[in-house]
Amino acid sequence: MITYEDFEKVDIRLGKIIEVRDFPEARKPAYKLRIDFGSEIGIKKSSVQLPGTYEKEELIGMLVACVVNFPVRRVGPFDSEVLTLGFKNTEGLGYVLVTPSKGTVQLGDRLS
Repeated sequence: MITYEDFEKVDIRLGKIIEVRDFPEARKPAYKLRIDFGSEIGIKKSSVQLPGTYEKEELIGMLVACVVNFPVRRVGPFDSEVLTLGFKNTEGLGYVLVTPSKGTVQLGDRLS
């Protein structure tokens, strides 16, 4: 079990997907994302297993929750700078992204 203080160390921020590219070098079907977190954090890259759940076109402009304070993770020839959060898609391949459903939020807002 973790403590509340442990959870507070995880920096989860809101970003907007601004670019989606295929990632044919990945072992499992994946996309390369560029995500805008606003002026404080800027634009970061992420590799996510989304084919089978999302088409590239529907991801552009989507707001997503990401962990921004993990070390960079090398995924094949790609450096994934943030962990984009999602739930395993039980109806097929990939993941279902964590995204806000209501209200007004700003890019870079921290999950609280």
